Amino acid sequence: MNTTRALIPLRVPELGPSLGKLVAGTERPTRRIPLDAIRYRLATRIIEQAGEARRLAANDDRSSALAALSRATWWEAWDEAVVTVTDTLADKVSAQLDAEARAVKMGERRRAKLQLDEVAKRTIAARLGATGAALVPVLDAIDQTAAALEGTHRERDAVEQWQEGQKLAARRLEAAWFALEQSVEKEATRWLDVMDEVARWRKPFWPVAVVAILALGLAVWLGLIFGGYIDAPGWLARIWSQVLQR
Repeated sequence: MNTTRALIPLRVPELGPSLGKLVAGTERPTRRIPLDAIRYRLATRIIEQAGEARRLAANDDRSSALAALSRATWWEAWDEAVVTVTDTLADKVSAQLDAEARAVKMGERRRAKLQLDEVAKRTIAARLGATGAALVPVLDAIDQTAAALEGTHRERDAVEQWQEGQKLAARRLEAAWFALEQSVEKEATRWLDVMDEVARWRKPFWPVAVVAILALGLAVWLGLIFGGYIDAPGWLARIWSQVLQR
């Protein structure tokens, strides 16, 4: 005897309201690093993925619909935002360090050493990316409840759990963004101290002092020779004789 499993419609929740100020703006713009475009891109990507999942679900392509809002999708969107924020911060810091170095007439080779290399960028990215730690367990739960793909009337809870998981992920993403903004401010402040050190830099005085002392010593020595106080060395007498002959 064959039984027909009636699948529960996979209704994809509207994520815009749960994304909250990630969509509307946090009203806490960072003082030094512009982030609005990155925030907007992150929110747009999630909303677009939700729309794609909704379209796929309407076409009874449940597997693809679930994949459109899977753990990987959410994390890739977040990781892309962190990488872009890191690059933006690094470029801004490098430009400001170079400007400060030029202002104090620092040499080109020394200025080049001030630029943030890949190691420094990875370190910054790790600190900024840590603000999304609270996302991880929620995204893990989303993939675990993707068993809603096989949902029937007797498994309605699994479908509802997946829907609530999506909305929770959106709220956690909003919170992660707030934390990321604060982390960017701290990072920018940390680099301000480095910029202050660069601004206070002055060329070392000792090379000038050494040259001045040598020049003064040479002048005194020549003065004593031409004044008749000491005898000129043979090689200097020969040079001077050749000059007079000309």
